[in-house]
Amino acid sequence: MPDKFTVKCPTCHKIVIWQKSSPYRPFCSKRCRLIDLGEWAGEKKRISSQ
Repeated sequence: MPDKFTVKCPTCHKIVIWQKSSPYRPFCSKRCRLIDLGEWAGEKKRISSQ
């Protein structure tokens, strides 16, 4: 596996280099990470169950 590769930020879809020095991966920034967390906390996102 290569040392780094790119992914899209789940929140804003900006390209992110996935590497150890990227503290917010897979997000591009702390802001995008907090937006995602807020969506989970507000139950806009959830994992379905039976």
